[in-house]
Amino acid sequence: MIEKMKKLTFLVTSKEYESFLADIRQLGVVHIAEQQKGATSSELQHYLDKANRYKEVLKSMDYAVGAYANESTPAPQPLKADARKADEVMRQLDELLAEENSLRHQLDDVQKCKEQLYPWGNFDWSTLRELEQYGFNTYFYACSPKLFKEEWQKEYFATEILDYNKKTYFVAFAKQTPDINAELLQLPEKNLDYYKEEEIKLKDQLANVRQRLYTLSCQEKPSILAAQTENENGIDLSKVHLNTESIAADAVKLMEGWVMEAHEQKVVDYLEKERIFYELSDPSLEDDVPVKITNGWYSRLFEPILKMYSLPNYHDLDITPYLAPFFMLFFGLCMGDAGYGLLIFGVSFYLSKKLDKDKKPFATLGMFLGGMTVVVGLLTGSFFGIDLSQQEWAFLAPVKKYFINENNYQIAGYSPMMVISVIIGLIQVLFGMVLSAVKSARLYGWKHGIGRMSWVIGILTALATFGLPACGVALPQWLTYLFYGVLAICVFGIFFMNSPGKNVLLNFGTGVWDTYGMTTGLLGDLLSYIRLFALGLTGGVLGGVFNTLAIDLTSGMSWGVRWLPMLIILLLGHGINFALCMISSFVHPMRLTFVEFFKNANFEGGGKAYDPFRVKTYEGKE
Repeated sequence: MIEKMKKLTFLVTSKEYESFLADIRQLGVVHIAEQQKGATSSELQHYLDKANRYKEVLKSMDYAVGAYANESTPAPQPLKADARKADEVMRQLDELLAEENSLRHQLDDVQKCKEQLYPWGNFDWSTLRELEQYGFNTYFYACSPKLFKEEWQKEYFATEILDYNKKTYFVAFAKQTPDINAELLQLPEKNLDYYKEEEIKLKDQLANVRQRLYTLSCQEKPSILAAQTENENGIDLSKVHLNTESIAADAVKLMEGWVMEAHEQKVVDYLEKERIFYELSDPSLEDDVPVKITNGWYSRLFEPILKMYSLPNYHDLDITPYLAPFFMLFFGLCMGDAGYGLLIFGVSFYLSKKLDKDKKPFATLGMFLGGMTVVVGLLTGSFFGIDLSQQEWAFLAPVKKYFINENNYQIAGYSPMMVISVIIGLIQVLFGMVLSAVKSARLYGWKHGIGRMSWVIGILTALATFGLPACGVALPQWLTYLFYGVLAICVFGIFFMNSPGKNVLLNFGTGVWDTYGMTTGLLGDLLSYIRLFALGLTGGVLGGVFNTLAIDLTSGMSWGVRWLPMLIILLLGHGINFALCMISSFVHPMRLTFVEFFKNANFEGGGKAYDPFRVKTYEGKE
């Protein structure tokens, strides 16, 4: 349900302005209207820059807590939140991050030097420099073992040191650079032991810095969060300043806002008490009204799915209660396996006991989706890819003939689940058209809903008139004539009541165009729902294939050995199939909801969330 809103217009003197804002903020129920979309100010930009800064700091802290935790040492307890410490904490964090970055680069350089020196061992540079006094320089080379030439030994005293990483490392001595076709290496100035010691020293320093980073992040994160919350309050206040219009040479401030009808009296009492001029009115169709949706506990579980598309605008219907049962059914049909459903239900039930209050609804939603999957799987006779209607198990004998699949039933030569999927699609499409008619009637008057309702009644009547006899149901003559009369009325509504108040010829032309669109669009919409059958069938077939593979590929083994490869094949196969089914069972029901259902329900979306101007606290309480 979309909560009713009232539009408020305030006139406040500049002298009273700041105290008025403080009082409105304490009330916490007025959404300040945005007058200048996309506008900014130096004050707002300052707070936005700080918001980005806090976001980056918290990101760094979260990384430090996750990456540098020591399992042998308990995590430091967070200190009391104090927003005044935030600047000092961020300064310390920046210093530690800079020190960590410097140490990492130094360690990389030392490790690179150590790697370069490894093939040569721990030689003494001073000994080699003594040779320079006699006119001989030392040259270090690397080449492929196949390219090393013995003549280099005679001419340049080339001496092989080590074969390492598919290369031969050798040293040569000459007064001038030798004519050797190999890679000439430039080695670090210190010996190998020096770099090993440096590596140990730098690792210790780096570990110390990271431990300090970890401790600071654990202890001082509450202070950063508190400062972030204060900054959000500053952003809200800056936006209010920006959306206040100054009139009468800045002597008076003009503001607009929105309040829920349920909180109307609370605001009016304050305005009357403070003698502030205000005007209270109902929103018009042109107003950009914020939206607050309120639903029961069941429908509320599906609000995140709706918000993935958009909030309804104020003049829309809150479609959440209507999409909820359809989405749950669609998920069950796409997953289509009772075994997978039990798995989803079990995991969701476990998470519902472990997750915090904010995330628990997602686990509850999973339990509903898993439960519906179990129901569909039992009705169609699928359990972890096993077709129960084809099994010769004694306990299934009384019920397996009732499983709804092509092995037991066919409807006009088609799989019953395919026909059922199309029927469900027709029900949802027609229900969407009813919602569209209700919306038009509510916004513009009852006449504007006639055209859409004529289509719904006409389609249902046509199905009864021509479909029932085709299925062998004989209709009484009087009932047939009654249906013809209803169809005639519906045709009149479709062609002459689709745009009440307009020219008759325009209505007729619009009716012809709507008929063309409905004829082609309805067929396409209904065919889209076949995916519910196809995805459920595909998941079951793939599950059965992995079951067959597990049995056939291990058929020649003894049971003492066979159980392990069978288990591996089943776990891997069903794991892949389950993951694919989960993706499909979310994506395709959303597609059917967002495209077919929302289109026929004339759901526009584009709503802006009701966000009252209020004092925010670190704990998230108002």
